[in-house]
Amino acid sequence: MAFGWLLALALAGLVQAKEATPQVGEVAVFPVHGMVSEAQFFFLRRALKNAEAAGASGIILDMDTPGGDLKATEKIVQMFSRTPLPVFTYINPNAGSAGALIALGTKKVFMAPVSAIGAAAPVAGSGQEIPETMNAKIVSYYSGYFRSVAQKNGYHPELVDGFMNVDKEVKIGDEILNPKGALLTLSAQEAVRMVGGKPLLASGIAPGVEEVARECGLDPAGIVRVEPSGFEAVAQWITVLAPLFLIGGVLGAYLEFKAPGFGVAGVLSLVCFTLFFGGHYIAGLTGLEMIALFAFGLFCVVLELVFFPGVVVLALGGTLMVLAALFFSMADFYPLQPVAFSLDFLMLPMVNLGLALVLSLVGAALLARFLPKVPVFRGLLLSSQLPVGSSMPSAVSDLGDESGVRRGDEGRTLTPLRPSGKIQIGDTHLDAIAQGEFIESGTLVRVLSIESGQVVVGRVS
Repeated sequence: MAFGWLLALALAGLVQAKEATPQVGEVAVFPVHGMVSEAQFFFLRRALKNAEAAGASGIILDMDTPGGDLKATEKIVQMFSRTPLPVFTYINPNAGSAGALIALGTKKVFMAPVSAIGAAAPVAGSGQEIPETMNAKIVSYYSGYFRSVAQKNGYHPELVDGFMNVDKEVKIGDEILNPKGALLTLSAQEAVRMVGGKPLLASGIAPGVEEVARECGLDPAGIVRVEPSGFEAVAQWITVLAPLFLIGGVLGAYLEFKAPGFGVAGVLSLVCFTLFFGGHYIAGLTGLEMIALFAFGLFCVVLELVFFPGVVVLALGGTLMVLAALFFSMADFYPLQPVAFSLDFLMLPMVNLGLALVLSLVGAALLARFLPKVPVFRGLLLSSQLPVGSSMPSAVSDLGDESGVRRGDEGRTLTPLRPSGKIQIGDTHLDAIAQGEFIESGTLVRVLSIESGQVVVGRVS
């Protein structure tokens, strides 16, 4: 199991080593191509965090999109509005709908010689028109929001109404830019036209990102293009299903410790936790430091359970490190931005981790109650560690008068009790559970109680 974690860490390090990451002072170019979606937000978030951590001098969005999801657009704009790095947009050649709104969230916009921007009216996910009342509410809210974004970055806020609201005339000063009944779309030449003492939208027309970097005071020789990996979309689903992976990891670990030597439960736990951390790493939510903290915490717990039973400090400290790693792997940190421990920031990790822990405890209780009674699992989990050549009769399921076992009877463990396993009392072989500690094979034990058909034993002093 330890080898599996080392392998997972090595693979994560290999992914990071091969990824194109800007160095100090270099310019990061992020592609915004195709439909704007949650998966693209995940990619841009990861790329931005890497650029902040590496000390990039600036970011250029190389944009060619027909539009996309409005909620993902809002997240992308909020993300770029918070970063201390200067962010610029190069429209190459399309910034339709959501792309136009993202461009307004950056410091400056440049356009290819043949390009266009605009037409950001909301539509349903299927491409159909939204019902009139709902459309009015969406347009009212988001046009107000993006007018604020545009004004903050020095653009004419009236452009947002032209892009989004087909029922509103767009007028700057005495000039009518777009009549009522049509959505505003600007060509490169129209976007650079001076209106009201400043460019209507774009700061210039450029043949490529190198020229954009030069115009923005960045070094065009230090451009690094960051591309999305093939696992970005998969990472989105992993983060959404994070509680299920946590439950699988916890229950797999529980079964592995309960029945050591079986292996399948340990593999299940390893796979679930690897997918959990791998997905959050690819999605830009966590780094290798949280994976290392989780591995070290798990190592401390195993160290106590196997080698130093009874040393509470190791298990307690390890458990706290594991929980901290799981919690903060789901928190949205940015290297150059101050951490605000608000309810919004902590809500998703708290809900996911809390839900996973509660359901894991319920699952563990159900497994402890019913799994030993399933014949297939009894054979796999318990009898797999019986001494070779022993003629083991089937486990006793009814501990009434037929077994003859009573409180105070003494016997010997046939398998390790961690905490369940096999014991022998006289000529009878039984399932038993150790109380308060793990007990090695071949140890003298005494029956402490018989509860609901379960024999509870303790070590004979």
